[in-house]
Parts: sequence; structure tokens; C-alpha cells
Amino acid sequence: MARLPREHGLVEAEARMRRALDIARLTPAGDIPVGAVVFSLDGRELAWGTNRREADADPTAHAEVEAIRRAVRAYGDAWRLTDCTLVVTLEPCTMCAGALVGARIGEIVFGAYEPKTGACGSLIDAVRAPGQLHRPAVRGGVLEEECAELLSSFFEDLR
Repeated sequence: MARLPREHGLVEAEARMRRALDIARLTPAGDIPVGAVVFSLDGRELAWGTNRREADADPTAHAEVEAIRRAVRAYGDAWRLTDCTLVVTLEPCTMCAGALVGARIGEIVFGAYEPKTGACGSLIDAVRAPGQLHRPAVRGGVLEEECAELLSSFFEDLR
């Protein structure tokens, strides 16, 4: 699946990323601030999630997984999020990328690239790997500086 052209829907993608940044700021203390929001095809916000691994003592409690779990209940197509868009402040990891493919998400929009664990093109490209039964569109780098700054601030405060 080809990447979307830079100008295609950029204003909308940035507005949605601002919402994801607002959600990231709700992340429980001690968890890495990442926010994810699922939007329906008509632009309605279906669900959101933050990282909660530390808060819930659950290694699968990433923002994307939390948002997917809530969105499938709201969307009404069983476990499928076809035609929906997930907007997340940090490039999804392999687990989250797999969950997004499994949920048949239509598009992934992320902010900051993650060269150490990113699975939408940085470290690996799990969502567009050969043989995938579903390949969502991917757009990275939306409000990248703002998303990266939120993460940098968190890690600076830990030092």
C-alpha cells in the first residue's frame, strides 16, 4: 500500500493529531505519554486510549490497544475497524501494528517516528509486510516535533 501524498488531508490529520496530543497528556503518571484516537469514516471520534502499562501492570496496555478495544465496542462491526483511522502520537510498535492489521484499520496516522521499536517503517514495516491480508494506509510525521517534545520532556523528567 502506498503512503498517502503529504498534502492529502494534512489539515484534518493535524487537527486529529492535536486531539491525540491532548489525550497523551492524560496518560497516568509513570507511563510514557502516548495518546491514540480512533475516528470513523465520517470523522466521528469513536474511542481513545493512553499508555497504561505501569498503571495497569499490563504489558499490552499500549495506547493503540486501549483505543482499539474501546472502538470495536462503539463501531458496531464486531472486531473490524474497516474504514476507520487511528491517530497516535508515536509510531506503533510491532504488537500494536499487528493489532491494527488484525482489526482491519483503514489508516494509521502517527506523529513521532520511533527508530528503536517502530513497526510502520522505522525499524520494520509490519503493516506492509509481504503476505499481509490487510494493508492500511500509513502517514507518519504529522506534528512530529510536538509529539517528540512530549516524549522528550517525559524522559528528561525521569533523569
